[in-house]
Amino acid sequence: MSLDRTYRLVPGTTIFDTEQSAKGYHLNQFCMSLMTAENRALYLADERAYLDAWPLREEQKRALLERDLNAAVREGGNIYFLAKWGATLGFSFQRMAGSMTGMTEQEYRDMMAGGGRPVEGNRIDHAVLEAAYADAAPPDGHAVITGAVFTSHVPAIGAAMDHHKTEEPYWRPVFEGYAFSRRWARENLPDVVLLVYNDHATAFDQSLVPTFVLGTGAAYPTADEGYGPRPVPGIEGDPDLAAHLAHSLITDDFDLTLVNEMTVDHGLTVPLSLMFGDVEEWPCKVIPLHVNVVQYPVPSGARCFALGRALRKAVQSYDKPLKVQVWGTGGMSHQLQGPRAGLINRQWDNAFLDRLVADPARLSRVPHLEYVEEAGSEGIELIMWLIARGAMSDLDGSGEIEVRHRFYHVPASNTAVGHLILEDHPRAQEPAEGVN
Repeated sequence: MSLDRTYRLVPGTTIFDTEQSAKGYHLNQFCMSLMTAENRALYLADERAYLDAWPLREEQKRALLERDLNAAVREGGNIYFLAKWGATLGFSFQRMAGSMTGMTEQEYRDMMAGGGRPVEGNRIDHAVLEAAYADAAPPDGHAVITGAVFTSHVPAIGAAMDHHKTEEPYWRPVFEGYAFSRRWARENLPDVVLLVYNDHATAFDQSLVPTFVLGTGAAYPTADEGYGPRPVPGIEGDPDLAAHLAHSLITDDFDLTLVNEMTVDHGLTVPLSLMFGDVEEWPCKVIPLHVNVVQYPVPSGARCFALGRALRKAVQSYDKPLKVQVWGTGGMSHQLQGPRAGLINRQWDNAFLDRLVADPARLSRVPHLEYVEEAGSEGIELIMWLIARGAMSDLDGSGEIEVRHRFYHVPASNTAVGHLILEDHPRAQEPAEGVN
């Protein structure tokens, strides 16, 4: 089932959606560079040379050099970004708008002074709209969620791997708990992992505190968290699938922040290392989904659980036959600050794992206070596991889950380590009535 994009049928109109944004990303970033007097002077001195310094397609460069705003918009340009370019050239906004309608600046001004362009004659033709809503041929396949992985993302685990300490007595029990997981990962390799994690004051500081962030870019480098970047590969994203997810989730009323460029810290790289080991490149694409659990207010468990359910719907509406896994990371019980630093609650952690499998809907209603009191101030990271759990087929009755692996260990540096693998087994769809 494709998403509704009938807004594209409105005549004389290009909607700047996530796909247009991806198409015009570098074009719009070029426009933003013109917000300083120094760059404006450089551009005006040699337009072609300045454009060649950007990774623009030739069609995008030609649109700018030929002052063809309609072409620039088709190539992903957004009018608010392009306005910076127009201002650099000394164009008024009315001159820019007029050029896209076939009018001179004065003709456009006269039209606006007369009340503007009437909507009559500028709506979607009914026949076009009816054709768009007519039944189309079903796609050859769609994306499916094959499983969920849940794991702590302790930074010291990454350091132990990076410094070849995994066989030391302190660390060996931790990594033995992931031996099965690596075999399972090789045998059940997805095309894409939707990795739910929290940034640890690395990509996002207090100048920007987004609640949910979906990575819509093509690549994400490994962050330097103060000790230098981990010696692990960068992340290859999936902009097409991410754009689709953004459209579906925001339409379902989840207010996501969309990010094309950011670094990713241990919250994302440690789970990949635990599951895939020491590799030259990650064996699948990864879409980051960041959740703010650092500064209150943080989202509720119920909101995260609902996001997971909406995520399943979004994945299944993608018309490409991809295998997708959803990973929930963070936790388990730990506290990193104050007189209670070092708190671990084995009983609560294992009860959480039980409830996550058997009764996630009820678990999602656990209040923040219980997480903080029982699992420590940083144990609130566990709400991110509910996103991955919410994406499983047993919750809507379309399938069943199978627990393939469960592991718990104390300690790993300052925290308890929890790990769970659930396979998703959707039921075969019954043929429609009357179909043999």
